[in-house]
Amino acid sequence: MDKTHQKFETVTGTGCLPVRGRDGNKIYDIWLEDSFDALPKALAPLDLADRRVCIVTDSNVAPLYAESVRALTAACCRQTEVYVFPAGEEHKTLDEIRKLYAFLIEKGFDRGDVLAALGGGVTGDMTGYAAATYLRGIRFIQIPTTLLAQVDSSIGGKTGVDFDSYKNMVGAFHQPSLVYMNLRTTDTLPEEQFACGMGEILKHGLIRDEAYYEWLGENAEKILARDPEVLLPMVRRSCEIKRAVVEEDPTEKGLRAILNFGHTLGHAAEKVMDLKLLHGQCVALGSVAAARLSERRGLVPEGTCGRVKEMNRRFGLPEVLPDVSPEQIVEAAAHDKKMDAGQIKFVLLRAVGDAYVDPTVTREEMLDAASCMCGTKSRAENKSRTEVVAP
Repeated sequence: MDKTHQKFETVTGTGCLPVRGRDGNKIYDIWLEDSFDALPKALAPLDLADRRVCIVTDSNVAPLYAESVRALTAACCRQTEVYVFPAGEEHKTLDEIRKLYAFLIEKGFDRGDVLAALGGGVTGDMTGYAAATYLRGIRFIQIPTTLLAQVDSSIGGKTGVDFDSYKNMVGAFHQPSLVYMNLRTTDTLPEEQFACGMGEILKHGLIRDEAYYEWLGENAEKILARDPEVLLPMVRRSCEIKRAVVEEDPTEKGLRAILNFGHTLGHAAEKVMDLKLLHGQCVALGSVAAARLSERRGLVPEGTCGRVKEMNRRFGLPEVLPDVSPEQIVEAAAHDKKMDAGQIKFVLLRAVGDAYVDPTVTREEMLDAASCMCGTKSRAENKSRTEVVAP
C-alpha cells in the first residue's frame, strides 16, 4: 500500500498513455496535458493535412474553448468547421444527431474526414455515435473538458444517445483515434460538475484499487481545491484503471461490466428523476446501494456501505434521492439495457478494490439496496422494527 501511495504522490509532469487492442497493437493514445498547446503534435499521426475536421461542441463549452481548439486544429488540416448544439442531457437524442448529419452532408464531409468531440460526456457520446454511423463510420477524436468525461466516457469507445429518457439505449462501439485531455479545463467546472467526475473516480478505486480509494480520501482537501499536483496523478490513475479493463474486454463481454458498478440503480435513478440529477451523482448513489447489497450478503465487512457514503459526502455528492421510492427505482432498473435474458446483471464487491458481476440479485435485494438510496427503511428493517416493538 505504501508503495502505491508513493506512486500516486510522486507522479509529475504530463504524459501519454497508449490504449491497445487484445492483439497488443496500439489503437490510440490518451494525452494528459495542462494546456491545448500540444494538440497539433498529438494530431500529427492522423495525417490530416488534406482532411477536414468538424469540432462538435455544446453551447456552454463553445465560448470557452472552441476558437482556441479550432485555431490549433486548423494548422494541421485543410479545413475546420464548428458545430454547436444546445447544452444538456435532454439534447442527447436522435433528433440532435439528425441535425449533425445534415450539417456534415451540407458541408460535404466524406469518409476520410474527422469529427472532434470538444466537451463533456454528452458531447463525446453524441459525436462518437455520429462518427460510428455517418457514411458507415468515420474517425473521431475526444477532447474531454469535464472531469467526468476525462476519466470515463472519453476512453473505451462506447458511444450513444438516450431514448425517451432511457440512458444510452441507442449506441455503438466505435473507438476514437485520439483522446486529448487539457486538465486545466477542470478549473472552469462548477462544483457540482466537478463532484460528478469524483463519482466515477471513487468508483474506480472501489472496483480495482483500494489503496487508490484510500489515497483519494487522504487527499480530499487538495482534490477539492483542484491542486494540479494531485489532479494529474488522480486522472492518470483513473485512466490507467479504465484503460486496463477496456483493453481486456473492449465490447463488454465479460470484465468490462465491472465498470458498471453503481450504474444499475444509478441509471434507474436518472430515469426516475427525468435526468434532473447528473450522471456522476446517480452513480455515487448507486455505489452506496451496491455496497449495501455486498454488505448484506456478507461479502464485505459491516460498515463498508457507511464508508462509501461518507466518501461521497466528503466530495459533495448527494446522500439520498428526493421524493423517490425504492419501488420506482427497481421498476426503472428492469428496463436497463444491461439486462441479460431478463436478468439484471449487478456489480458487487468481494472487497473494496475487487468487484465482480453477479446475475443472481433478487428483486427483494434490489429493493433493500434502493431503500438506502432513497433514505427509507427497507421492508426487512420495518419488519424487524415491528417485531421489536410488538407487545
